[in-house]
Amino acid sequence: MKESSFWQEKSQAIEAEKRFTFVEHLEDLRRRIIKSFAFFIIAAILVYSKAPSLLSFFTKPAGNLVFIYPTEAFIANLWITIIFGFMFASPVMIYQLWRFISSGLKKKETKYAGIFGFFSFILFLAGCAFGYFLLFPVGLKFLLGFATETIIPMLTVSKYISFLGMFTLVFGLVFQLPLIILFLTKIGVVGPAMLSRRRREMIVGLFIVAALLTPPDIVTQVCLALPLFILYEVSILLSRCVYKPVA
Repeated sequence: MKESSFWQEKSQAIEAEKRFTFVEHLEDLRRRIIKSFAFFIIAAILVYSKAPSLLSFFTKPAGNLVFIYPTEAFIANLWITIIFGFMFASPVMIYQLWRFISSGLKKKETKYAGIFGFFSFILFLAGCAFGYFLLFPVGLKFLLGFATETIIPMLTVSKYISFLGMFTLVFGLVFQLPLIILFLTKIGVVGPAMLSRRRREMIVGLFIVAALLTPPDIVTQVCLALPLFILYEVSILLSRCVYKPVA
């Protein structure tokens, strides 16, 4: 009877410890969310005064824009503030997220997660820059080339910012392809030999993805598909570096 009581108390103590640890994790998460949100608010306040200048810079490829309801220009400036506020605060936000996640990882897992997180952020910025500075002007010029004497383009600022945001975001995301394939190689889902054999199918697939993610014109679709193919070839090289054949 005493032994049964002992194990019951032991079990209750373990459950209480688990609940305490869970509450601690929730409290830690709450603190880190508050810190991240505070840095975002500070960054957004600092960006807001420069929002008109940033908006002017990003609308240069389109020339003059119009707005068709009173609050549209204000909302466009607000979106610029939110986007760049988030961008400038993202290192702190990523750090807070990383500190929360790393507490539950092993040393080796922490190392790999840190490396993947860093390069993911760099590739995202590189993809956004590539999309905006190299491909967006080409795609926009092609689309506006359908204007005629009777069809005059009058781009509204909200639609333009929305289009630009989605365009650059797509490139930021697709530039994650090498890391995705690297991760799949590490966990044994794919290997360099399989990736090489499936190259033709991947080319077709990449063009389909490009068609789904870009405006309905062949120029921007090809402009997205080509860097995707280059990234795929880079992914094969990375896969060869980390691939460990099953014994």
